[in-house]
Amino acid sequence: MSELIMTINVTTFDAQMLEGQYSRVVMIPFSAQATGKYFNGKTIENGIDTQITTKDGFSLSARYMLEGADLSGKKCRLFIENNGTSLDDCKPKIYTDSGELAFLENAELAAKVECTENGCIISISISK
Repeated sequence: MSELIMTINVTTFDAQMLEGQYSRVVMIPFSAQATGKYFNGKTIENGIDTQITTKDGFSLSARYMLEGADLSGKKCRLFIENNGTSLDDCKPKIYTDSGELAFLENAELAAKVECTENGCIISISISK
């Protein structure tokens, strides 16, 4: 059983690409707005999603910081690192300065990514 922690609406911007002899690296800057029971906020500056393709496979890593309020209304920040080998296999890690949300730092989290016209929607859930 899992509980939805937050939904993050991501807007992507023009990607930068490096095409090497043995690999391809794509860096996609983005902004995001997070909503949910535990946290509401938006990105500080832009985040970056890095996608690397080699002969051995594919990996992605998105890193970004959100600023907003926790469930008690206290101002806080979250840093999210979301790593995976496909859009269906993403494992986010969350760090925070909120005492109310500190439990997220040690939680087993999963992310579901849905592509949209201008970016994607990420749903982060916690296993219970």
